Amino acid sequence: MKRKIFLLFTLIFVLILVPARNEDTWSSYFDKVSSIVFLIEENYFRDIDQEELAYSSIKGMLQTLDPHSYFLDPSHFSRLREEHVGKYHGLGIIIQKQEQRLVVISPIEGGPAYRLGIQAGDIISHINGESTKPITSYEAMLKLRGIKGTKVNITVVRHGMEKPFELTIVRAEIPLYSVPYSFMLQDEIGYIFIRNFGGTTTKEFEEKMESLIKQGMKGLILDMRSNGGGTFVQSIEISDEFLSRGTLVVSVKGKNKELNREFRALYDNQYEDIPLVILINRGSASAPEIVSGAIKDNDRGFIVGETSFGKGLVQTVHPLSMNTAVALTTAKYFTPSGRSIQRDYTRLEDYRFTRTVQGEREVRYTSGGRKVLGQGGISPDYEVKFSFKTITAKLLIKGAFFSYAQKFTNKNTPLSKKISFPPKSQTQEKDSGRKKVVGRDFIVGSLVMEDFKDYLRESKIDYDSDQFEKAKEGIKRELEREIFGSLWGIEEGVKVYRNSDPVVLKAIEVLPEASTLIEKDEAN
Repeated sequence: MKRKIFLLFTLIFVLILVPARNEDTWSSYFDKVSSIVFLIEENYFRDIDQEELAYSSIKGMLQTLDPHSYFLDPSHFSRLREEHVGKYHGLGIIIQKQEQRLVVISPIEGGPAYRLGIQAGDIISHINGESTKPITSYEAMLKLRGIKGTKVNITVVRHGMEKPFELTIVRAEIPLYSVPYSFMLQDEIGYIFIRNFGGTTTKEFEEKMESLIKQGMKGLILDMRSNGGGTFVQSIEISDEFLSRGTLVVSVKGKNKELNREFRALYDNQYEDIPLVILINRGSASAPEIVSGAIKDNDRGFIVGETSFGKGLVQTVHPLSMNTAVALTTAKYFTPSGRSIQRDYTRLEDYRFTRTVQGEREVRYTSGGRKVLGQGGISPDYEVKFSFKTITAKLLIKGAFFSYAQKFTNKNTPLSKKISFPPKSQTQEKDSGRKKVVGRDFIVGSLVMEDFKDYLRESKIDYDSDQFEKAKEGIKRELEREIFGSLWGIEEGVKVYRNSDPVVLKAIEVLPEASTLIEKDEAN
């Protein structure tokens, strides 16, 4: 019975992909698959998982097509649906693997874990009795999520408590925000970060924009760095927010001529008059490239950062069953100037791990006559490269900045015992006496840096003193982000970090020039 199910499943998939045109050809494919399955089942040295074999065969077929056609097994299909609807069922915690520890970065306010007192810095050592040491943070996430109303047991290790403790938490509906941060960077300059493009992105974005406008925003920095893409429709709608009605956003062309079409802005009187600078980097792919291409090619704003990934292929999701699907490349998309930004993927290893663009690139021109290039991502108008020093990256991987900030703000380091902190909750009392008070003007100085070094030595985290000195500005920024985040919430940590971000600082510098693009458009 299992073999029949496997063969039927595989045949359905072959019917989708293989361009055969007659029954004899289909019969030949089916006979070959059947023979291989029988051979494996009868002769392989151990029993095989039929489902795993079916999934592997599908993934293998897709790998022969292009880098972006892929198979969605039940777990990945579930995640795709969660991102599309903007919610999931789970505990409501942000987790991160720091070496072998599964650390709670933050509980989501109002969620099940928050209500049971889970704190930032807690270590989840076991999930349903199984150790979390050998699993990734993604695997842990899949174990923690599940059907609404079901229970999951976790074992928690907390600093200051002698023994781990166990909690049974009932999974609930948790919002999954694709636009998590927005704030005023300076007077009249707003900032919005789009993490990915899902079903609620436009709604979330408009809510953030309304809030910033009320706070006096006159210019926007839209951050889409490391945004790996998502829903095609949402990328068009976000572009529409800034473009006048009728302006070309993107066009799609493929083998099926009936699906070829142009997508234009549908609405006026949104944010067409807000000066705009978009931030991208090498991790910005697909949907953010559609937005960046539409803005740049229509001379609506400036792009700052690094050249984007270069993914110009459109995937259509074809369901195979209730919980599996294939995302199949069905077309290429083209920016308003007519360029494809898709990089060459003939050599998959180069495509995945480098950003080198081979050969000559097509030349196009923006609506204002500026030269732009195709076949290699979206190039910024102002290039600002950003990378971590080696020591900073190593300390991040070890979770040193986060762990220190938790100890520091909980008054568990020698220096922090001499400092007065604002209470983290209504039940905590503010320190009294003549201690130095930490406020939102706090900066990491030499005393904190020495305190941090003491923490590294105490935690047996080795570091090179010369490298530390060379990377001290980046280390200070990481410490300020984590300390502010611990005291006033993640968004405040992000805000203080962005105010010293070299890419953001360049965007602030060129924002007045971006306003001249709007003036030119109005003059035309």
